[in-house]
Amino acid sequence: MVFNTGAALLDAIVLAVVSKEAEGTYGYKITQDVRQVLQVSESTLYPVLRRLQKDDCLETYDQEYAGRNRRYYKVTEKGMAQLNLYRIEWKNYSGKISRLFEGGTES
Repeated sequence: MVFNTGAALLDAIVLAVVSKEAEGTYGYKITQDVRQVLQVSESTLYPVLRRLQKDDCLETYDQEYAGRNRRYYKVTEKGMAQLNLYRIEWKNYSGKISRLFEGGTES
């Protein structure tokens, strides 16, 4: 069974992946890292990267690699603040779902 992944969860996952690299990381590697936990296509991921950049959560820079320019993405201060909010919300949300799955109810 596959659960639907909303935009906020995808944003949170991408920010978490990019935040692991202090100097930033590039699109293909982001795709590969996200695919370790979620099946996502590059055509889905690049609009997420552009939206996070537009929202000032990511910044980009280009660097030459093997004779080509490679675009790197790096989390901004605003992006880190947003990621921290996502982490808090995820902990609360996933805890409630886990309690329900385990037979408990939310008090």
